[in-house]
Amino acid sequence: MVTKNERVEDVLRGCTLIALRRASLFGRAPVVHDLTLALTIWGFLSADVPADLLATRTELFSGVDNVLHHYSQGRTLADMVPDSTLRLSVQLVTAQMPMSWRALTGA
Repeated sequence: MVTKNERVEDVLRGCTLIALRRASLFGRAPVVHDLTLALTIWGFLSADVPADLLATRTELFSGVDNVLHHYSQGRTLADMVPDSTLRLSVQLVTAQMPMSWRALTGA
C-alpha cells in the first residue's frame, strides 16, 4: 500500500524499471509477474510494512517519476535489486517478505 508520504506515480515508475530489468534477464517482454515481484519486494502489496522498509522505500522512490530530474535515481533503484532476487518466483519472494526485504531489495 502506498502511504500518504509516497506518490503512486513514483512507485509505479520505480517498480516498472525493476520489472523491465527482470524481464530482460529472461530475454522476454515484461509480464504481470515482473511488476508483482517488484511491488512485493518493496512491500507495496502488504498492509503490514516494517518501519525501516517504509522509511527506506520512501526515500528511494521519492521523485523517481520525474525523469528529467531523477533519471539516475530511477536507474540506481532498478540496478540495486540483486539478479538473484529477480530470478526468484513471486511465490518465493512473497514467502520471504518482510523478514528478508534488505536482501531481496539490495538496500
